[in-house]
Amino acid sequence: MELQLDSKKRYSYADYLTWMDDKRRELIEGFINLMTPAPSVKHQLLSGNLHRILSNYLYKKTCKVFYAPFDVRLPKNNKKDGKNIYTVVQPDICIICDPEKLDDKGCIGPPDMIIEITSPNNSKHDVQVKYQLYEKYGVREYWIVFPYEQTVLVYLLDETGKYRNVGVFAQDEKVKVNIFDDLDIDLAEAFLE
Repeated sequence: MELQLDSKKRYSYADYLTWMDDKRRELIEGFINLMTPAPSVKHQLLSGNLHRILSNYLYKKTCKVFYAPFDVRLPKNNKKDGKNIYTVVQPDICIICDPEKLDDKGCIGPPDMIIEITSPNNSKHDVQVKYQLYEKYGVREYWIVFPYEQTVLVYLLDETGKYRNVGVFAQDEKVKVNIFDDLDIDLAEAFLE
């Protein structure tokens, strides 16, 4: 029996936990966002390369790196009860430095850094919807990666709680991971196929 969900209805994380089927979904302020069933090979290679680079750097450190599917719950007003959480995202890659934000279900609260890798059918979602969402919830650093163009947009949260663009970086450049003092990622290595 196929699960019947109303795209106009507002759902909570408690509802989300009851959906036992093979579809990947996110909740954006309570409304369902269906995700593409499987990313492209280019997307997967890029995600794997970035995860490996970050994992090697973070080995035996407090901060941890995770990759999709991994639930990040973004509660309003610190209400962590599942019935009061209306935003659940599955970033391609995220870094969490506060171990208190981690539990068996994923992360509760904003990660320190999120990387979203666009697909041809979701770039608007990552550039507009998730940009606004991550800014609103206080994700310190947000990267939007365009695999086919081999470019990265980097945003940092400023002291007013707004993102400022740090730059657009191409495949032959190194990009500083701003939440750390000593990590630059060589995009030639990240985009390696």
